[in-house]
Amino acid sequence: MSIQLIFEFLGTFVFAMSGALAVGEKGQEHDWFGASFIGFVTAIGGGSLRDVLLGSYPLVWVQDVRLLYIILAGIVSAGLFYPVVVKLKRTFQLFDTLGIALFTIVGTEKAISLGFSAEVAVIMGMFSAVMGGVLRDMLTNEIPVLFRKEIYASACMMGAIIYLVLMDLGVERNTTFLAAVIFIIITRLVAIKYNLSLPKFGRQV
Repeated sequence: MSIQLIFEFLGTFVFAMSGALAVGEKGQEHDWFGASFIGFVTAIGGGSLRDVLLGSYPLVWVQDVRLLYIILAGIVSAGLFYPVVVKLKRTFQLFDTLGIALFTIVGTEKAISLGFSAEVAVIMGMFSAVMGGVLRDMLTNEIPVLFRKEIYASACMMGAIIYLVLMDLGVERNTTFLAAVIFIIITRLVAIKYNLSLPKFGRQV
């Protein structure tokens, strides 16, 4: 099993958990179907948009039914261990951060493998990572994290660039994957801890 496939599976699992956990973030009451729907959309939203834009059919979760079982496992895990994980500090941010890191590199790698340019690959990596979370936030009546003042999508873009640079330098593929993922995770967690953000757009009134 390739590291790309492992990352795809792991990213799908943690994003499914992230989506299911999100339904309780604001004290919302959802049944298992509602939590499962949000978990499913969170897990496949970014990858599906990526595949549509790249013209890659069938969509990855349609082509590989194992992803559906992995999504189900993530949702069930979130439900069974919910009383435990909600007590852990920043659990939601941790799952979300791990998910975007994994999906960034998976999306970047897929675009490159289909023959697209490095610029397109960086954008597709970012889309893979953030769009599932955007859909999750919209479904749970949250301001999408993409539009908040946190470092989020920019961390994904920088991680994708690092991945491509290391590949061009001839660094071993698995090492490149891990280095880019770790960079995104550290950047995101540091930004959360110290409330870091990019410069604001436009003149402040």
